Amino acid sequence: MNLVALAKNPVPSGATTGMLECRNGIRLRYARWEPTRPPRRGTVCLFQGRGEFIEKYFEVVADLRRRGFAVATMDWRGQGGSSRQLRNPSKGYVRSFADYDQDLYHFMKEIVLPDCQPPYIAMAHSMGGHILLRNATLPGSWFSRMILSAPMIDIARERLGAPRAVSRLYAEVLAGIGLRSMYVRGGSDRPIELDPFEGNALTTDRERYQRNRMVLETAPQLGLGSPTVAWLRAALRSIARLTAPEYPLRVEVPLLLFAAGMDSIVSTRAIEEFALRLKVGTHLLIPQAKHEILQETDEVRQRFWAAFDAYLASDAAAA
Repeated sequence: MNLVALAKNPVPSGATTGMLECRNGIRLRYARWEPTRPPRRGTVCLFQGRGEFIEKYFEVVADLRRRGFAVATMDWRGQGGSSRQLRNPSKGYVRSFADYDQDLYHFMKEIVLPDCQPPYIAMAHSMGGHILLRNATLPGSWFSRMILSAPMIDIARERLGAPRAVSRLYAEVLAGIGLRSMYVRGGSDRPIELDPFEGNALTTDRERYQRNRMVLETAPQLGLGSPTVAWLRAALRSIARLTAPEYPLRVEVPLLLFAAGMDSIVSTRAIEEFALRLKVGTHLLIPQAKHEILQETDEVRQRFWAAFDAYLASDAAAA
């Protein structure tokens, strides 16, 4: 599937795109770009959150290329332009988060390592950050650093609607009786990005919100509705792993974590608690941001990019 261009969201020039063939017939849509300014500083591997798509990050791609980075990105299985796994393509489904680990593995081995210049820096949002953290304790990481925007270390209580233990029991029981493909309570085919701007949980920036909405109105096949019971069960199982007290102590890759002060989708407290237990990492709270920090106002984004630049300044000086 080609990248979708709009007048207000043009495809960054020079894109290389394709479909990556994985196991069991899964196909992942990917794109990569070379930097637009010297000196070349390596490659940022950009990983999105649940229900997102490459087009939503065109502005971020341009920001990174201006900083001298090549960019490589993909759509996770089950969303964007990648393979959907159920007859109803709007349902957010995954059997296990280990399947996302496989997406990451194939993307790195078959797209990034052969064709993209090191060093490799991981940059991820929400669920993408969760998947990167699952891999941050493994020996021989591909990444020299990870920069994570509102990583889904835990789901916000107001999003779950119940304590995590109760939500997990609900998901385990329903999945156990064969209802894995059913939407979670209150779920529907409608993507969250199509909700009215007023009262939305994603951003305080109306223009960027409308831009992302226009992409889905133009290309509705990129959208994704609510999670299924299977996705919720898989997420809560993986969250139990990341929120174990000893897990942050095993992380070997240097991390920069961003938390949003007005986040109602993932737990800001969980991000801060995780960061405080890291041996190699730090975090920054942006009080005036909602969940999607990189889709926020210019003021919020400037804070993000200032911290990003400062964090990587030592790498640039050593190069």
